[in-house]
Amino acid sequence: MRHPRSSTSLSPTALRARQHRCAPTASEAALFAAIRGGRLGVTVRRQVALGRFIVDLLVPSARLVNEEDGGYPCTRRRADARRDRALERMGYRVLCIEAELVLSEVAKAVALVRAALAEPP
Repeated sequence: MRHPRSSTSLSPTALRARQHRCAPTASEAALFAAIRGGRLGVTVRRQVALGRFIVDLLVPSARLVNEEDGGYPCTRRRADARRDRALERMGYRVLCIEAELVLSEVAKAVALVRAALAEPP
């Protein structure tokens, strides 16, 4: 049985990630359902704190981050670009998939994740 860390020992970012795991968006839930449980041959974690960021999906073994992008205003897109650059400096590859694609054609979204996993780090 897993013993979760007490909330007093978690960073504020890790606490927010925990809250996000309890309330995924429809697209996050759909993609995670399609790739969880080793379906891609790797462990996939969702809503993970990496430094000061929370990433939607993480494949630790491939250092691959998946971010699902929705209809954000330009200011959010600029912030996302800064986040992506920071994650890349930390040694992660960032794959962005539009939430609309996940909701309308989850198989195509899974294929994008599979293709990113096949690429060398």
